[in-house]
Amino acid sequence: MIPSQEKTSDAFKGPRYVGIFFAVYAMFCCGSHARAQTLQNKAPAVPVAAAPPTDEATEVNKELSNPISSIWALQIQENTFFIHPGIEDKSSRNAVNVQFQPVLPLALTDDWNLITRPVFQVVNSVPVPTRTGRIYQATGFGDTILATLLSPSPRVTGPWLLGAGPTFIFPTATTTNVGQKKWQLGPGGVVGYLGEHYIVGLFPQQWFSVGGNGSKQTSQMNLQYFASYFLPHGWSVGTSPNVLINWYASNGNKVTFPIGLNVAKVQKIGPLPVKFQIQGQYMPVNPSVFGQRWNIQVSITPIIPKLIKKNLFGE
Repeated sequence: MIPSQEKTSDAFKGPRYVGIFFAVYAMFCCGSHARAQTLQNKAPAVPVAAAPPTDEATEVNKELSNPISSIWALQIQENTFFIHPGIEDKSSRNAVNVQFQPVLPLALTDDWNLITRPVFQVVNSVPVPTRTGRIYQATGFGDTILATLLSPSPRVTGPWLLGAGPTFIFPTATTTNVGQKKWQLGPGGVVGYLGEHYIVGLFPQQWFSVGGNGSKQTSQMNLQYFASYFLPHGWSVGTSPNVLINWYASNGNKVTFPIGLNVAKVQKIGPLPVKFQIQGQYMPVNPSVFGQRWNIQVSITPIIPKLIKKNLFGE
């Protein structure tokens, strides 16, 4: 072993490692500088705003609150009216009405829809006075109502709700006590506005008797005024009473004017959204004899798949 050679080797270890370090550093800096120039030459990326999350239940609630909506639904509605007879029997009586209301709109073209709204009164139970002054409860199947509306689509009217067409009452009641036994027809219509968080509108229907076995001619109106404010997660609060006007009734007995408040919630049950709603109503104006004073209304409305999806005319 030669001592001088060992010392010489140790003396060059430090400078050699320093040289390697500077070589690596130079490569890194040059690469970083090149990458920086490449990034500077590229156009800066524009951040894309994420779409706000949609509340599916609330959107369904909007559609079901719209009387000229394009979705198909089946509504079961139960009304319990508290009635003051206004005769010798002063006790309060109840009238119960259960309705089945399928809503089956059809798209005629891209710009026009045909709305059909039949109302089947599957149970109609009302207090009836006898000649002796006593009252008994008559129950049966009531008259059937059919409203048909021709309505421009939202691509034509935007947020405005418009529709008009004939409306009918068919004498399907099982007895004269739970129906009028008259064929009736007249005009109907809808006017309203659907905003992002609310809906307001009017749905009047007027009927005139044109035949039937009933003993009296009829002329009557049903005017529904509706308004709702939509909350997150399918909730809403609003009102949707029906003003009743019997034009042939005596003075003081023509009008039933209710005010009410409802709470509704859309909840998915399996694959189908279902709307549950309860409404309380008070009638400050009502007929003095057998007039409606209060009403508790409960409804369940499931959406069903639309069986006819294409336009009936055109593509």
